[in-house]
Amino acid sequence: MIELVIACFIGIAIGTTTGMIPGIHVNTAGAIIFASSTFLLTIVSPEFLCVLMVSMSIAHALIEFVPSMLLGVPQEGTATSILPGHRMVLQGRSKEVIRVVSVGGFGAIIVTILMLPAFAIALPILHDMSKPYTWIILLGASIYLTRRMTGNFRDFLWAILLFVLSGALGWIIFQTPISSGITLMCTFSGLFGISTILFSLNDSSTIPHQNPFYELNIDYDKFKSIFAGGITGAILGFLPGFGPAQGTVIAQAVSGTNDNNDDDTVNFLLATSGLNISDCLFSLIAIYIIGNPRSGIAVYMSYLIFEMGLNHLAIFIFASLIAVSVSLVLSLKLGDSFSRLMGGVDYKKLSIGVIILQIVILYLFIFYYKAPVFYMSLALITSTAMGMLPHYIGIGKSHLMGVLIIPAIVIYMQMFI
Repeated sequence: MIELVIACFIGIAIGTTTGMIPGIHVNTAGAIIFASSTFLLTIVSPEFLCVLMVSMSIAHALIEFVPSMLLGVPQEGTATSILPGHRMVLQGRSKEVIRVVSVGGFGAIIVTILMLPAFAIALPILHDMSKPYTWIILLGASIYLTRRMTGNFRDFLWAILLFVLSGALGWIIFQTPISSGITLMCTFSGLFGISTILFSLNDSSTIPHQNPFYELNIDYDKFKSIFAGGITGAILGFLPGFGPAQGTVIAQAVSGTNDNNDDDTVNFLLATSGLNISDCLFSLIAIYIIGNPRSGIAVYMSYLIFEMGLNHLAIFIFASLIAVSVSLVLSLKLGDSFSRLMGGVDYKKLSIGVIILQIVILYLFIFYYKAPVFYMSLALITSTAMGMLPHYIGIGKSHLMGVLIIPAIVIYMQMFI
């Protein structure tokens, strides 16, 4: 048991490191660990590596909000929250926003774990019934959510076009024999990271002085947002291809919030951070509930443990509770340290530095995985250009999540038609 606790803290350390480095996806760290598993399994047990991966993914999912909120470099799970989060940072409320996303993530994990008995009973039945129709559900939900996220018919048409184009990009990228870890890192860096920062360079802004005081009172509306995030995260873990972008719309509908006014911005961030962390946990435990891994880390775990039993599930839940508790403290400490250093920083120089860091890290992994440099460079340029389009058109970037959803629709159509 002691070795599993050690594995948990090692995973937290790795997840904290990857979460704080812009552009690093947790699947990349998981791929490195899995690639080394032949050697590592001569030293430790499969359960040790799985606990390490569980705690690493939970810690990464919570810690990644710190650079996303304060530096503006989103990962898949934080892409929808950076704009309302940035508004609070520009108001000098960075300490408050870090507490909001941290509490939202922590609370959603608790909600997800408490709801596990209900999920374990209902979801296997729903999964078996809906599997042949999954592509129809994904397609219908995508059209409905796209309409909900657009204000008029012109924006809807643009959103559909970007959804289809990003889906075509995703299908082409994922058809290559290149590691999915590096292709995802490249694609998301371009679509949601570098493109966002490049557009922000048009504004020569300076990060204002950050207020050292903060207030976060958990009332009924905030609790409802946390609960909505936890439930929505489980739904995302159930539906392949759907990410936090689409889950945000569902969470807003459940909690009755939006990101337009100050009070609802806080509730919006609570729900968004909550569904990101809940989705992370549920995608792992879906191996036990529906026998189907729903994330890269979950796939690696399924190879390490062929038959996951109730004992494994209990261990992973215990590890996730330790990971989210420790990560909550680390998120607050790291966020406060960042906020103290941010006052008076030249945002343009900082943004350029972050772009360079992302590109350097990306090419280090390209060379590490021996991926074709020209092809990956072309993919990065293409995804960055596509990621710039929503800014100039004036619609949300969440429609670019077609990069994952359309390949999932096509795969399920091929399976059941």
